[in-house]
Amino acid sequence: MNLSRILLATGSLAILAGCGKDPNDPGLEYAPQMYHAIAFEPFSQVADTSSEFYNTIKVNTGGQNMRKPASGTIARKQYSGMKKGELAKEIYQYGIPADSLEYAAKTLTNPIALSPAVLEEGKALYERFCKACHGEGGLGDGKVADQYKGVANLVAKAKVVSEGHIYHVITHGKGRMWPHGSLVNPDERWKIVHYVKTLGTTPQ
Repeated sequence: MNLSRILLATGSLAILAGCGKDPNDPGLEYAPQMYHAIAFEPFSQVADTSSEFYNTIKVNTGGQNMRKPASGTIARKQYSGMKKGELAKEIYQYGIPADSLEYAAKTLTNPIALSPAVLEEGKALYERFCKACHGEGGLGDGKVADQYKGVANLVAKAKVVSEGHIYHVITHGKGRMWPHGSLVNPDERWKIVHYVKTLGTTPQ
């Protein structure tokens, strides 16, 4: 028997031997720790309790390792009874659409009482989210404005527009300003509104 026949016979035997195995058995794994971490993995799903890789915290059945959410928290994408995206809209925006600036300017009033603490928070938020474009004093001379023309002078604007106008623009954007509704929550927006209204009237 020549070498080619020996190899053919050996290969055939190997194939036949493999046919009797469980089709779902992946066979041997090289360095299985690279695929199944022994350390705790929050999303690992090793259900076999006899496995050395079974590290479930047994919160849920089926060997699921994901922890239950803290009491009172809501997963936005899985919020019961709401369509995808509705919860985020409820959290970050309000019922007035983007094209209704005039209506918002007339109807919205700041629900947060003005105080030194609120003003201080508003200033911190302004410096974090607004200063880069509008500048420290609100004159539209921030670093971004050097390249991104058309940044509003908030000192001048704040004298002629309402609080509702400013809030709506922060939420939905206007002109070259992008919406910030997903970056600052409603209370933070109103605190920024308070601070913007003081620009040009108090020392910065």
